[in-house]
Amino acid sequence: MSANLLDLRCYHVTGAPQEKVVQVAAAAAAGGAGVIQVRSKPISVRDLTALAIDVAAAVEKANPATRVLIDDRVDVAAALMGEHHIHGVHIGQDDLDPRLARRILGEDAIIGLTTGTLELVQAANEYADVIDYIGAGPFRPTPTKSSGRTPLGLEGYPPLVSASAVPVVAIGDVQATDAEALAKTGVAGVAIVRAFMDSDDPAALATTVVDAFDLANTNPANGSHG
Repeated sequence: MSANLLDLRCYHVTGAPQEKVVQVAAAAAAGGAGVIQVRSKPISVRDLTALAIDVAAAVEKANPATRVLIDDRVDVAAALMGEHHIHGVHIGQDDLDPRLARRILGEDAIIGLTTGTLELVQAANEYADVIDYIGAGPFRPTPTKSSGRTPLGLEGYPPLVSASAVPVVAIGDVQATDAEALAKTGVAGVAIVRAFMDSDDPAALATTVVDAFDLANTNPANGSHG
């Protein structure tokens, strides 16, 4: 697995409007986002493939170190990896089993898995040998994606970080101003959708988030897991 190449501090998940996706993803990468996840629902597989190719090309040009993942669709990721600047997949609880995803995508692919409760995190530990990180949320209630799970808030993350065998990424209406406090809970990064899509300066937003994680990890609070 390519975990040693994985910088999760600032993780951008693409959102609406679709005509801004490529531009915002490239700007986020230029500002230091380590991961871009191509997500657009509802969307046909063909449209997702075309969007992913465009995002990957723009991100590679902006920052070759940034990894690009496909949301849900292991088949699309498998078809595009190698030829394009695409490095893996982020799968949900109802998507392909992580072991099968690893078998299809190979040992160098990045694979993330959605969780959000202690039970889901503990269940994800059974896949710790085939996944690189877990997403956990929602941090706050979010209209982007309704999971039905109770929002975690800051206090919800330390128990999940302690329980998880792999790095944890917080998601769910995260703002740049939340990054330092979340970093001090021990999470490896924050995934941001709307704040990037709505930002006038996505590159600056990404830099702010990365700097917040660096600051929190340089000066960890008492009791921090970081």
